[in-house]
Amino acid sequence: MTSELTPGRIIKAPESFLTQTDIKTVWAEAKQGRRNFLRNAFVTASAGAVAAGSAYATSNPVSGDGDPNILQLPEHSTGLGKSVAGDDGYGKPSKYEANVQRRQSPGLTQTNQSSVAFAPLQSLFGIVTPSGLHFERHHQGWWDIDPSKHRLMINGLVKNNMVFTLDEIMRLPSVSRFHFIECGANTAVEWGNVAVPTVQYTHGMLSCSEFTGVPLMKLLEMAGIDLKNAKFIYAEGADGSAMSRTIPMSLVTSGEVLVAYGQNGEMLRPENGYPLRLVVPGVQGVSWVKYLRRIEVGDKPWASRDEATDYIDMMPDGTYRQFTSIQEVKSVVTSPSGGQLLLDQGFYNISGLAWSGRGPIKRVDVSVDGGRNWRTARLESPVLSKALTRFNIDWVWNGKAAIIQSRAIDSTGHVQPTYQQTRAVRGTRSIYHNNSIQSWLVQENGEVKNVQVS
Repeated sequence: MTSELTPGRIIKAPESFLTQTDIKTVWAEAKQGRRNFLRNAFVTASAGAVAAGSAYATSNPVSGDGDPNILQLPEHSTGLGKSVAGDDGYGKPSKYEANVQRRQSPGLTQTNQSSVAFAPLQSLFGIVTPSGLHFERHHQGWWDIDPSKHRLMINGLVKNNMVFTLDEIMRLPSVSRFHFIECGANTAVEWGNVAVPTVQYTHGMLSCSEFTGVPLMKLLEMAGIDLKNAKFIYAEGADGSAMSRTIPMSLVTSGEVLVAYGQNGEMLRPENGYPLRLVVPGVQGVSWVKYLRRIEVGDKPWASRDEATDYIDMMPDGTYRQFTSIQEVKSVVTSPSGGQLLLDQGFYNISGLAWSGRGPIKRVDVSVDGGRNWRTARLESPVLSKALTRFNIDWVWNGKAAIIQSRAIDSTGHVQPTYQQTRAVRGTRSIYHNNSIQSWLVQENGEVKNVQVS
């Protein structure tokens, strides 16, 4: 789109480093002081609210008959509540939160067996995705596998082929780590400038959990891996699609790759790979093989079906970039975001998520004028490697049109690119691995819409 808020010249190419001049400029803008900004914001908001009779006026003492929700005691303050939550022994969300759920897109793979369900990012807090809201991608449906009958085989360039039961794996020393998982096709429709309405549909193939399991390297050592010749592993799932992926040994030897059975303090959910799945931090979700049944060690990539035909990147010259792995630095504002409505002028907390497959997030910048000016947001703790990071920044909306964007920088210096920068390198025919800056247009009536700024 073009408007008075369209950003100026393009400074850097995708996946490049900010210059020292860029960094100094950003920090200089932020030195106006967050404390003074917040104080001035509320002064402005309160003055405008009183004049306009807006919702901010509710902070003033009530008059007349008063608020019946305060003066009249409700049933829950005068009667007995229910007994143990959940008739089936498992707690459930409030009935008033029934609209917070995974949703499928009518425009994507829509059979019961090959489907996508997007996480409601706009309704989540912090960095952890509840297991029941974790995004789903199935290539041939999900299964609830009997854990007593499930087996994990290790073969290939090892001294001894080995088969593990779930019980045997769970007896080994375990670790628990927080990591994000993002589908390589997350934000795919935005390549074609298709304005799906909400952040749930633009970025919802993304989740973050605490995973518990055994480092894969421990199992390979038990099998006597041939480290001199081992260059890759081949992970195979037990579902009907036999989803299989090649993973470089360099990721495995780092100790980060897990054979996981736990998620968010409980066993994996069936739709998330119960009873065993691979966790490959920082790498696209398709490599996190669910229902894991076999690991083969080899000296070259396998080029399996989905590595040769899907999850590959078409470049401008018509060639394909294969074995794309790392999910590059990325961020998105989740509030305000598409489909939401700002009811009044005044103070708002802009909040969002940032992540990188290369390590922890170093900084997030936020713009409310389509990329012309940027301020540095607060990174909320914990800030972990290859996990979601929550950011917040103060904003006073003056009732005029605004374009909200976020730009993440990771610990390696990689910078989230604009669409113009991305397309200059990747062209316009890609599907996967889109980490471009997302733009939300706040209209004068308060409605927030998905737009692309170029």
